[in-house]
Amino acid sequence: MSTSPSPAAPAAVTGTEVERIAELRTAIDACDAEIIEVVQRRLAVSKEIGALRSASGGTRLNLSREKQVLDRFREALGPDGAALGMLLLRQGRGRL
Repeated sequence: MSTSPSPAAPAAVTGTEVERIAELRTAIDACDAEIIEVVQRRLAVSKEIGALRSASGGTRLNLSREKQVLDRFREALGPDGAALGMLLLRQGRGRL
């Protein structure tokens, strides 16, 4: 019967590393708070645009504008950026 080598044990994390991880997590939490604030602001602007478009007899959807938004997100963040852009668009205008 052969025994396979056991996986390497994870290295112990030092107190300094634990402190740095905590600092970095605090930084992530601050980034998340900023992202949430900006997304809420974006949604409010988007809803106002939608109301103005509807009041003037326009359509809820502007495909060329949505393509611009998706392209910008894709260029800046890669393929997953387009998915993020689509989520933001959907939040602002609702599902089609």
